[in-house]
Amino acid sequence: MQNEKIEALAFVKADLNYLPPLHERPRTYAYEPPNGEAKTNIVPEPHTLSVHNARAIAEALSLDVEGFDLVRQKSTVLDFYDDEEVKRVYYPEAELLLKDITGASRVFIFDHTVRKRVAGSADGISVVRQPVGRVHVDHTARSGPQRVRDLIPDDAEELLKGRVQIINLWRPIRGPLRDSPLAVCDARTVKFDELVPTDLIYQHRIGETYSVKFNPEHRWLYVPEMTVDEILLLKCFDSKTDGRARFAPHTAFVDPTTSADAVPRESIELRTLVFHPE
Repeated sequence: MQNEKIEALAFVKADLNYLPPLHERPRTYAYEPPNGEAKTNIVPEPHTLSVHNARAIAEALSLDVEGFDLVRQKSTVLDFYDDEEVKRVYYPEAELLLKDITGASRVFIFDHTVRKRVAGSADGISVVRQPVGRVHVDHTARSGPQRVRDLIPDDAEELLKGRVQIINLWRPIRGPLRDSPLAVCDARTVKFDELVPTDLIYQHRIGETYSVKFNPEHRWLYVPEMTVDEILLLKCFDSKTDGRARFAPHTAFVDPTTSADAVPRESIELRTLVFHPE
């Protein structure tokens, strides 16, 4: 029934950038690459798809079914550009929210990113991070457990005996957000072999994310005009392999109904490890 409800929702047509066919492993540098190296070997391949307005079914969304959820939380943070305030105030708020929603026994928030769209700037060029306009998942079946080992080495093997999730919290810090909204793919419509391990190269380590192959059966949703009190929870990894959603591909996109004078997107995302003893 939920599938039929989604197909009946209002939608916009938008170009979403997928991974093109490659004869080498995809990779992107997270810093200025060495001389002679391109920042990435991925040239995004745009496909025009329907992106459905999820507001009418927001109450029925689930991290374990579609792979994402919309929740409300009023933050007491005064300045999201102040890293210390975000860590002191927003991290504990997010931890309590995730424990309440997921029933987790432990939540570990390992970083955050503030983004502000600057017209004509690519990510890594502007002083502030730019929206990512490419279909991706932040972690993989390999890098998810590795993050636990990297970040919580003393407890990692015990924690990995239970259920581990990586959940991102994405919210506007200026709203209502009309520019460069976030589209999320219904995890039920994504086949595992469409997720392509991709190197994210840092100066002292190599992370791994998923790029995504195009499939016209992918079903995309977004929440238009999100406010500063709304958060999208995105499932970026789940150790459970029993049919629950494990990975939710997502991307920023250009909403064709957005006016040219819309305020540029400002947003913050937190990345969290979420633990369950089961």
